[in-house]
Amino acid sequence: MRREHFTLDVSNVDWVNTDSTPRKPEVSIEFTGPTTELRKRLTGPDGGLLEADETDASLRLQSPLGGEGEVAGVVSVTNRVTGEFILELNENASDVLQFIQAARGYGEHTAQDDGRYEVEISIDGDPFVSYDKRTFLVYDDEGSLLRQHSLIPSGVEL
Repeated sequence: MRREHFTLDVSNVDWVNTDSTPRKPEVSIEFTGPTTELRKRLTGPDGGLLEADETDASLRLQSPLGGEGEVAGVVSVTNRVTGEFILELNENASDVLQFIQAARGYGEHTAQDDGRYEVEISIDGDPFVSYDKRTFLVYDDEGSLLRQHSLIPSGVEL
């Protein structure tokens, strides 16, 4: 699977800048490559699809924040049990950080414990799996966790 086989689209994030009614942020990931490997990676040892609590979402920066120009990043979804990558794709870090800000704001405004954002992964236009998520970790270009930019629910120890 190649990063170019994935496209990411977000919705329900503009309300943060307009002080509108909070809406649950959503991210849609579309896969258009060979499907066998992705289906295998999204399947657990019992043959069923991985659950939301069996996956982690993260952003790994490609250069330090605060420099000149846009900072690139790699969004990944991993299997929490094995640590294996399920998928990776390139994205602009500022777009992902805006999404995390919207997810944090949604959780604060609505006191939602069931999820602060939703992820839907589609294969060739057909929805395959959907997760309600509460955590989104951000790492700098050297692999250190950036807590201030990450979405980490209270009471969670890392």
